Amino acid sequence: MGKDTKGFFRRKWFLRIISLILALFLFMYVNGSKSGFLRQNTRNNNQSSALMSNKSVTLRMPLDVTIDNNKYIVSGYPQYVKVKVTGPSALVTTTSNTQNFKVYADLSDLTPGKHRVKLKTSGLNSELTSKIEPQYINVNIQPRKTITMKVTVRLSNKDLDNGYKLGRPHSDIQTVQVTGSRDEVNKVNRIVAFVAIPHDAKENIARQVTLQAIGRNGQTLNVVISPTTTNVSIPVSAGSQSSSSSDSSSSSSEESEDTKSSSRAMTQNDSSDSSSETSQSSSSISNEDSSSSSRSQQ
Repeated sequence: MGKDTKGFFRRKWFLRIISLILALFLFMYVNGSKSGFLRQNTRNNNQSSALMSNKSVTLRMPLDVTIDNNKYIVSGYPQYVKVKVTGPSALVTTTSNTQNFKVYADLSDLTPGKHRVKLKTSGLNSELTSKIEPQYINVNIQPRKTITMKVTVRLSNKDLDNGYKLGRPHSDIQTVQVTGSRDEVNKVNRIVAFVAIPHDAKENIARQVTLQAIGRNGQTLNVVISPTTTNVSIPVSAGSQSSSSSDSSSSSSEESEDTKSSSRAMTQNDSSDSSSETSQSSSSISNEDSSSSSRSQQ
């Protein structure tokens, strides 16, 4: 029996079947490993290509102006500009989130006057490219000037209803510093605090008002005022009409009191006269009685 079993395992067809099965298993294993490797490589390649692909984004950036602010005033330039950044997707995304670069105009070597200046970027990664819109700006450089001016209070109206009158307005700030370009500061004629007065005001008015620089033609000028606001107080009092009505009511009251006093005095006089007449009448009657009694005794 044992010899038959050993002979069975030694037969050629059995060995061929075992070899075929092992070959199939080996083929499936190798093919599966290869597919997994290919899928992994494909995924890594896709991720790498996604990271290395170019991307563009447009950012709104503040514009920096380089100049000696203690000597000059610059006008005419925009506060913000647009920057289109292009490059590897990962770098563009990081730059868009952090905005760790700046756009500037270098005016340090320019003299007073009007100039056309090209904008530049600083701090941008070398692998990124940028395009600024606009590429050039027009600026006006003027010498800086500061003067001291008095504050004037102006009221929207001076006539109130119900006979009330406005007193003299008072500002808690008497003078201010006015700073700007020399040409603009020279145009300033006065610093005004405009106060809106309601027509039905009956109590003292207190307002915080923003100061304005006004030119000779009444236009508002673009200068810096320091401080920018002032507190204005305006007394409100009763006018002549209200006083006269109060006086007339007072005189009417006095006349009424005088009339009442006169009336009481007349009543007292009448009663005293009446009592006098009564006493005289009683006296005459008593005299008549006494004389008649004397005659009867005789």
